[in-house]
Amino acid sequence: MATLKTSVLEIDFENPFILSSAPPTAKIESIDKAFTLGWGGAVLKTITPDNLEMIEASQRYATWKSGGRVCGFENIELLSHLTNKQWLDGIKYLKQKHPTKVQIASIMAPVVKEEWQNLVKTFNDSEADAFELNFSCPHGMPEKGIGMAIGTNAEISSMITGWVKEVAEKPVFVKLSPNVTDIAYIAKAVEAAGADGIAAINTVQSLMGVDLDTFEPLPKVNGKSTFGGYSGMSVKPIGLRCVAQIRQKSDLPILGMGGVSGWRDAAEYMSVGADVVQVCTEVMINGYAVIGGMKQGLLDYLEHKGFNSPADIKNKAIPNLSSHEKLNKSTQVYPHIDDVLCVRCGKCVTICDESEHSALSLVDGRIQVNRDACVGCSLCSHVCPKAAITMK
Repeated sequence: MATLKTSVLEIDFENPFILSSAPPTAKIESIDKAFTLGWGGAVLKTITPDNLEMIEASQRYATWKSGGRVCGFENIELLSHLTNKQWLDGIKYLKQKHPTKVQIASIMAPVVKEEWQNLVKTFNDSEADAFELNFSCPHGMPEKGIGMAIGTNAEISSMITGWVKEVAEKPVFVKLSPNVTDIAYIAKAVEAAGADGIAAINTVQSLMGVDLDTFEPLPKVNGKSTFGGYSGMSVKPIGLRCVAQIRQKSDLPILGMGGVSGWRDAAEYMSVGADVVQVCTEVMINGYAVIGGMKQGLLDYLEHKGFNSPADIKNKAIPNLSSHEKLNKSTQVYPHIDDVLCVRCGKCVTICDESEHSALSLVDGRIQVNRDACVGCSLCSHVCPKAAITMK
């Protein structure tokens, strides 16, 4: 029998699905509900020194939808509004009620050694299982010289990690930003400074859109807006890339996240190096109850593959990542047309003709492939509305 249990830095997770530091982890009562429904843990909404001002904008969310489904989500929300005392009491309450659930304290402070160390010392005495250093919030905080302003600078990231490690009595994960040229470089810098693990990714800096009647960017805040953090299923390819790049350069444990909306996404993250996964936007759209399907889906997959636990998936895809120059260029695939599924719409013919190669044609009611012209790019298989084309 497979199990969903896994262990990271001697922290035992009853399953590898935990909530990200975000609105779903902003209230003690909400985290309590999530734990009851089956989440393995939660990263608390980022805790700051009590004197750090947090004034929110309204409205602060915008979405990109396709077919009625939210594919992308932008937010300009800030950090926790609870005091340190409220969090200390809340962590204690949650640990007493849910002793098997993992709580990770996300923290952020100005670039002042005493501020970071005082915050760490405060929560050393709590029952939180680990720290997550928020070096990566892309809106609101960078203007104060923190958040992404830290995580895009390897020297500052390394320095603060060192400050924290001087006093931390719990494992320290550093949450990194995808808004950099080389995320693995930043990961190695904080590893050298003593980080116990990496969390990746935070949201991608974005601008969701513009109202073309008023020319107001979205989300509108009394006619104005700002660049925000982009999340949701559409950022998964960026998150996977970042986690894989970190794994190629580091053996540290990774809390992977970015667009996890189901068990398959989680398994993909594990295959490129994540130990556990964090979920946020999917919960904000569909609620905590999505955990049921995620857990059952992953368990069924493990049993189907003959794996014992999520740890057996970890790094499985890494050996299959290569540089472009090392890819096999000596073999070629060609489109195979399923005449039963094909409706002879001709879209593949048009797209192939207008995207360089002109290798397809509609002859006597059938799609024909000119192998001399075909380069095996696979574009036709991706645009076919009936999935009638496979590459072989």
